[in-house]
Amino acid sequence: MYQQMIFVNLAVNDVDVSKKFFSELGYTINAQFSDENTASVVISDTIVAMLLNKQRYADFTKKEIADSTKTSEVLLCLSAESREKVDELVDKAIAAGGSASGETQDHGVMYGRAFDDPDGHTWEVMWMDPSVVQG
Repeated sequence: MYQQMIFVNLAVNDVDVSKKFFSELGYTINAQFSDENTASVVISDTIVAMLLNKQRYADFTKKEIADSTKTSEVLLCLSAESREKVDELVDKAIAAGGSASGETQDHGVMYGRAFDDPDGHTWEVMWMDPSVVQG
């Protein structure tokens, strides 16, 4: 059965720094789709972050590229299988050179934290109690 994928394209300052950061979070770099200008970060079977240096990113848009350390361009949110996994990923991100972003959100049935990667992109990580999700 076909599964739709998402490829999130983000402008970065230094592809090597980004590769190191996301590798330290436990994600894989797909060498087939990576080069000195681009890193293909496999987050899951259906989610890939394409990290492009600003020159390469500019090949795909006529718009000004946002300075993600000063402007919010997108909020990315990844699910986690438990509260502990939320904390684990965010703590890894901070240890790998990211920074905490915002306050911890604890609503009982939903728990989340966020981090900014080295380029300032905000990644939220959230867990929701599966018993409250209607199928």
